[in-house]
Amino acid sequence: MIHEVDEALRLLLAEAGLPERGVEVVFDAPTRDFTARRTAPTVSVFLYGIREETDRRQTGAVAEHDADGMVVAHRAAPRWFELAYLVTVWTSRPQDEHRLLAEVLQCLTAVDALPARVLTGTLAELGLTVTLDIAGRDTGLPSVPDVWSALGGELRPSIDLRALAPLPGGRTPVGPPVTEGLVVHAQDTTRDSAAPAGGPGRRLRYHGGADPGADGFAAPRDRALPPGRRTRGGTR
Repeated sequence: MIHEVDEALRLLLAEAGLPERGVEVVFDAPTRDFTARRTAPTVSVFLYGIREETDRRQTGAVAEHDADGMVVAHRAAPRWFELAYLVTVWTSRPQDEHRLLAEVLQCLTAVDALPARVLTGTLAELGLTVTLDIAGRDTGLPSVPDVWSALGGELRPSIDLRALAPLPGGRTPVGPPVTEGLVVHAQDTTRDSAAPAGGPGRRLRYHGGADPGADGFAAPRDRALPPGRRTRGGTR
């Protein structure tokens, strides 16, 4: 899921025309070694924190169906995680950096969620909304100054971007659907006999046809009452 959010952010920034102007989009940490290796205008989208949204945790499972509507698996409910990114720009002049940072900010604030066209993999399969937020609240993740201190660099203008994305739950395949009744093999055990039970056995079938219907073989069936019994609330 994390790499799919990375790819969606890269595609979103690419739609703003950055690659056509020679601006690179990378996910490296903006350390001193990174700045020394940089040779072109660069936008760094650095993931520095992951936190689960426990308030959105759910239990249970959801059935998956094939093209014919048959249940093929059960998947646990997804769990939601907040991904914190430090977005910075790097050019040769501060004026150019501010201009490029403004373009990136305009691109990220133009949408409240990642568009479906940039979602891939499990994010596209789930069809759930991946929201974006320019963080202005304390969620327990490291602060931006703490991140810069840990990176060993000087504080620079940056965008604290948060993405709230679902992590797919575990998938449990199910067996094929039941289409016929049980097969019973019987053997006489009342006498001494070493002869094994043979034959194809007897297949149990319900009266009235082989099609179990929408309720399957567990559907309620009318049964005759024994002599002397009465139905609840009815007559003998």
